[in-house]
Amino acid sequence: MFDDFEAPSRRDLLLMIGRTGGAAAMYQAMTALGHAAATRFTGPPQLSGARPGASVLVLGAGLAGMLAAYELSKAGYKVQVLEFQDRPGGRNYSVRGGDRIVEVGGATQTVQYAPGNYLNPGPWRIPHHHRTLLHYATQFGVELEPFIQLNHNAFVHRHDAFGGKPQRYKELAVDFKGHTSELLAKALNAGQLDSAVSKEDKERLLVAMREWGVLDKSDRYTSDLHVAAQRGYDKAPGGGVDGAPTSAGINGLSDVLDSHVWTQMGFYFGSVMQTTMFQPKGGMDMIGKGFYREVGKLVRLNTRVTKITQDDHGVAAQWTDTKTGQAGESRADYMVCTIPATILNQIDIQVSPAKKAAIAALPYSAQVKIGLEMKSRFWEENYAIYGGHSFTDQAIGLISYPNYNFFKGGPAVLLGAFASGAGGYQLAGMTPEARIAAALEQGSVFHPAEYKAEYLNGASVAWSRMPWIMGCCATWSEESRATHYQNLVSLDGRIVLAGEHASYYGCWMEGALLSSTDAIMRLHQRALAA
Repeated sequence: MFDDFEAPSRRDLLLMIGRTGGAAAMYQAMTALGHAAATRFTGPPQLSGARPGASVLVLGAGLAGMLAAYELSKAGYKVQVLEFQDRPGGRNYSVRGGDRIVEVGGATQTVQYAPGNYLNPGPWRIPHHHRTLLHYATQFGVELEPFIQLNHNAFVHRHDAFGGKPQRYKELAVDFKGHTSELLAKALNAGQLDSAVSKEDKERLLVAMREWGVLDKSDRYTSDLHVAAQRGYDKAPGGGVDGAPTSAGINGLSDVLDSHVWTQMGFYFGSVMQTTMFQPKGGMDMIGKGFYREVGKLVRLNTRVTKITQDDHGVAAQWTDTKTGQAGESRADYMVCTIPATILNQIDIQVSPAKKAAIAALPYSAQVKIGLEMKSRFWEENYAIYGGHSFTDQAIGLISYPNYNFFKGGPAVLLGAFASGAGGYQLAGMTPEARIAAALEQGSVFHPAEYKAEYLNGASVAWSRMPWIMGCCATWSEESRATHYQNLVSLDGRIVLAGEHASYYGCWMEGALLSSTDAIMRLHQRALAA
């Protein structure tokens, strides 16, 4: 039946991963297969010698735009930034009590979180090797704290495994490596791999399987105190006369395979998902606020760009003030445009047909995040979970526990959904009220006694319904990148594009910053050559 089956090529595999998991998942796979590397930051761009009076117009006050404004103004350029929203930062965004979230179609949420609580609907963690972002955060005095990525005590849930009951990650992960180690040890002992490994490697592999897989003296994975020391005890070690621990039973191989726990194990091996990670104290928007402190005087907020033109003498952007209705035009010698492709495709822009085609060819993902404010930190008190994620195959995707204010009473916000793919579209199609109800229902699988009883209020951000971006982040396919990427990032006359969509590090702030530094260096060279 499967005689004609052929394993997918690397190219096919990346395409499948990109279609199902988006650009971030594809980048992780590219890294694992040797097609991508960690961030290339070697220091801030070295721009000097701007011609007297030279000017640059920057469209968008997200991180890419503000970095461009900061470095170009330092180099001596006269810079103006036009931003559609009433705040800087773009997707570098935190939702707090009193904020209003207005969607396409008019659905409006007024956030009711307690003071100090927040939801990061966009970026929420900073990998240790995102050196561009870490550099500017440090330079601008943004205080960072650890982001707990991997928590062995959190849960894994699949509707068709263990009767739908969530299991601790540590139990499933230890059982998985234990059972697979036993199988490999059996194959080695039976001589089934003698043609593949040398005698010396065979002995070393057996030692590795016994130690890594916690096998007993007979090379079996069984329930004993050595295994319990990794996956947890039935009766934990104590003190005094009754202090001896007892081991808990292990899960059978078939049950462990039903859980698909290797998906989570592999997730944490992804280059951008490995510890150590960081987050800004007080919310991810502290990054954007740090940039804004440096360039705020250059930024015009509430300014909707309606047309972009250029000629041999300069560039121009026509705009409308979203508060007053005033129309205006800003001119400069050059332009850095960081407007997301989903919006830029709706603007009359004077660039080459090839660049217009590149802009039009780039779809964006449709993630949804939901922040649920709870009366207490019951996940800490009742489940000993401090940070990290519990995964599910339901639409919400996961819940993530806050990484700050441990052991403190009072209300706290946990991430009740990070939905992507089909789950993202499903939740985005609901009303905000229905999203909250779905998140509470699905999240209750992890904490059935507390989830609904402890709920206070919530807020959701469905990125495909945010009028200022209409999507979360760019989702290049291998074919579209091969056809359009160079046309998208090329310097077109006096205009260059920048942002996470103009990088190989899509969906990450680091990609936006690397794209921006590359764009302004090329623009600077062009300006000097002119």
